[in-house]
Amino acid sequence: MKLPEDFILSMWSLFGNDSKQLFEALDSDAPVTIRLNPHKLKRNPLGFKLPLEPVPWSDWGYYLKERPAFTFDPLFHAGYYYVQEASSMFVEHVVRQHVKEPAVCLDLCGAPGGKSVSLLSALPEGSLLVSNELVRQRANILSETLTKYGISSSVVTNNHPRDFNAFPELFDLILVDAPCSGEGMFRKDKVAIEEWSTQNVAMCAARQRDILTDVWPSLKPGGLLVYSTCTFNSSENEENTLWSVHALGASFVEVEIESTWGITPSLVRDAVCYRFLPHKTSGEGFFVALLQKGDSAEPEIDQKSASSYKKGRQKSSPFVKDITDFATW
Repeated sequence: MKLPEDFILSMWSLFGNDSKQLFEALDSDAPVTIRLNPHKLKRNPLGFKLPLEPVPWSDWGYYLKERPAFTFDPLFHAGYYYVQEASSMFVEHVVRQHVKEPAVCLDLCGAPGGKSVSLLSALPEGSLLVSNELVRQRANILSETLTKYGISSSVVTNNHPRDFNAFPELFDLILVDAPCSGEGMFRKDKVAIEEWSTQNVAMCAARQRDILTDVWPSLKPGGLLVYSTCTFNSSENEENTLWSVHALGASFVEVEIESTWGITPSLVRDAVCYRFLPHKTSGEGFFVALLQKGDSAEPEIDQKSASSYKKGRQKSSPFVKDITDFATW
């Protein structure tokens, strides 16, 4: 694998001597993982028992020894399991640990649906999930994924993040799995390597701040926001969470983890974050931080934040114009 020179230099500045192991991991095969659908398993007359290694931070995630032809498996098409990357299943652990009562939840950047599926497994009974995707074609894929999952407590929308300003303080929990430079997916996505540049990293970081600014008013006071990316650099990760603390009034919330999981803590002082590095955890590169909203005061928007996302946003075609009726069902 030929990595961009500037990327190599940036990883050395972040991880030092560990970078060599990181590059070796990026040049190896990615593990194959699935998460079972607990709702479908209850109705499976044949049972679904496999002697597989479990993903330690997920109740329903398992590693496969090799990648089968999923397209030929009727159980896959019936929604009995979903092919999901192991590191991203950590979202389930975060939600299960901190959300104990029925909640109204928004998955803002939901396609193709893996994290929405994780949320549906982790949220308490009686919760509602609004799963949103800006790009219409991807929203259709998201809808198909949730239809196969077979749970009626979810709604798919096709909206710009700013549209949720119309629903102030509606959500108890928001997941922002932000569009990013995709460094953590290099061994799976060659296009991400080709498109990578320091300019693209800066553009992604600015766009992520725009997204957080757009959706923050729709989070209830005391509500939780899970911020995640599949990239390594600190600009899109720790620095954006610290920006959220200073500009939006957010505060960090700790997540209990096991030391045996190999999760790397924040690389930046004063940030509470969780990093999955492919040479330390069996999965792809992933970053998670849990933020909490304080009072309902309007955030002080950082006017220096780039507005490229708002200028170049794609036109959305909303599936649902008013979700408040669903939130009070």
